[in-house]
Amino acid sequence: MKKLMYVFCTIILCLTLVGCGNKKQEENKNIEGSLPEIMEKLYDGISEDELPMMIENIELNGENFEYYAFADVKYKEAIASESMTGSIPHSIVLIRLEDANEAEQATKDIKEKADPRKWICVEAENTYVLSKGDLVVLIMSNDIAPKIKENFENLK
Repeated sequence: MKKLMYVFCTIILCLTLVGCGNKKQEENKNIEGSLPEIMEKLYDGISEDELPMMIENIELNGENFEYYAFADVKYKEAIASESMTGSIPHSIVLIRLEDANEAEQATKDIKEKADPRKWICVEAENTYVLSKGDLVVLIMSNDIAPKIKENFENLK
């Protein structure tokens, strides 16, 4: 009877580990597509009326990266989507890292340094820093931030 119980427990343990392993692999899977295409997906389901005025994508480089992302991380490419009206607190920064294994540390660094008052006179009500595969996103905005966060979490 004890042997049967050991075999049964071993099978359950193996199935549990296999199930958790697949989920972890899916979380670490890189998202396909260009950053502008992915940025467009982040705005899915948000009407034109809800969006801040004059949103533009800005390509980030060595000169402006830390202004938008607040941290110095090794990245392959990055863009920011911001309102060109300075009195509207809205910034989405999408970063493709050189190494997906650095996502956790990059997320931590950005989260510690992000300043939702970078616009000086206004402050973003919501700030999120998330990662998926080799992507990291910094979301600083008001009412639409939770929907953008949800869209990022649902990327495949």
